Amino acid sequence: MGVLRRVPPAALLLAAAFIGLAVWSWSISRGLGVDSVVYRAGALTVLKGDPLYAPLTTEDSWAPALPFAYPPVAALLFLPLVVVPSQLGWGALAVLSTLALAFVLRGSLPESLRTGWKFGGLLVATVVLEPVWRSLGLGQVNLILMAMVFADVLFLRGSRWSGLLIGAASAIKLTPLIFVGHLVLTRRWADAGRAVAAFAGLNVLAALVLPRDTAEFWAVGLIDGNDATTNSWIGNQSLNGIFQRLTGEGHAALALFAITALLALVVGALVVRARHREDDDLGALLVSAFAGLLVSPVSWTHHWVWVVPLAGYLLARRRWWEVALLVVVFTGWQFPLVPSGSKNELRWTGLDALLGNAYIVAALVAAPVVVILALRGRVRRAGVDVETATRS
Repeated sequence: MGVLRRVPPAALLLAAAFIGLAVWSWSISRGLGVDSVVYRAGALTVLKGDPLYAPLTTEDSWAPALPFAYPPVAALLFLPLVVVPSQLGWGALAVLSTLALAFVLRGSLPESLRTGWKFGGLLVATVVLEPVWRSLGLGQVNLILMAMVFADVLFLRGSRWSGLLIGAASAIKLTPLIFVGHLVLTRRWADAGRAVAAFAGLNVLAALVLPRDTAEFWAVGLIDGNDATTNSWIGNQSLNGIFQRLTGEGHAALALFAITALLALVVGALVVRARHREDDDLGALLVSAFAGLLVSPVSWTHHWVWVVPLAGYLLARRRWWEVALLVVVFTGWQFPLVPSGSKNELRWTGLDALLGNAYIVAALVAAPVVVILALRGRVRRAGVDVETATRS
C-alpha cells in the first residue's frame, strides 16, 4: 500500500480504466492490442519450438498476420504474457505504460505541476497525443522503454546500476542503443560499459536458449524486419521514411538517408555536449532521443512518445506557444487527411507531403532553433568564464 500511495491518483484511475476495458473485452471475446498480441505470439512460438521469424501461427484469429520483428531475447522477456488471455496481457502492458507515462511526465515537469489536480489534468491530457494513445491502443512497450531510459539517465547517475536499464531496453528493441552513445557523450564511461554488457549478456542468453532464432535475426531479420530499407508507409516518420516517399522508393533514398542521418548524429552530438556543459541533463537527453527517432530506418509514429517529456521540459520554461504547437502537430489529426497505404504515399501532392511527414518536418524545423539556442548558451557560458578569469 505504501507504493500505491506514491502513485498519482490520476495514474491509478487511468490504469483502472484500462483494466476494466481489458476484462470487458475478454468477457465478450473482443480483440484488443495488435502489437501485444504479436509479443504474446512470439513467446508462444518459443514455447512451441517453432521458428520465431517465420510466419507466426500462434496469433489470435482476429489479429492481422504480423511478423515478430524484435530480437529473440524479447520473446523470452514476453513469456509472462502467455499465462493470461491476450486481452488481459494488453491490460497488463497498459497499466505498466500508464505508470511509466506518469513517471516520465512528473520527472520532466516543474515542481509546481507535479502534484494535485494540475498534474492529474496534464497526465490525462497526454493521452490526446497520437504517439501516446496509439502506443496504448496497440499494446506497445514504447512508454515502458522510455521510462527505463529516462530513469537510467536522470535518476540512476552515480549508481552502480546505471546503464543496466538502457542495456535491457536495447535488448527488447534495438532503437534505445542510441542512448549508449548519449552516456559516452556525457562522459559516463562506466554506465555506457554496463549498458553494453547488459545488452550483450541478454543477447548471449538468447543465443544459448534460441540459437537458431538468434542466428536468423542477426543475419536476416535485422535488415528485413519492417521492410526497413524500402518502407515508405506514412507510419514511418523517420528520415529514411521521408526519403523513401519523396524518391518513390528509389535507389537515391538510402544514400540521402545515410548522409542526412550522419549529419543529424554529428549535430545532435554537438548539441548534447553543449547542453551537458550547461547542466541541462533533460535537454541533452531529449536531443539524443529525437536524433535517434530521425536516424532510425523505421520510426513508427508511436515511437515519438518522447514528445511527453519534451512538453514537460517546455512547460518548465513557460514556453506556452511551443507547447501549443506541439499539441497541434502531435495529436495526429493530419494523417487521416492524406492517402496512405498501398503505396499511395508515392503519389502525394506537396500538401500531402507536408501533412503526411508532419513529425519529421516539425523536428527539422525545430532543429536549427535548438542548435542556435545551444550555441548561444555556450557563448554566454564562455563569456562568463572569461569575465570570471579577468576578475581573478
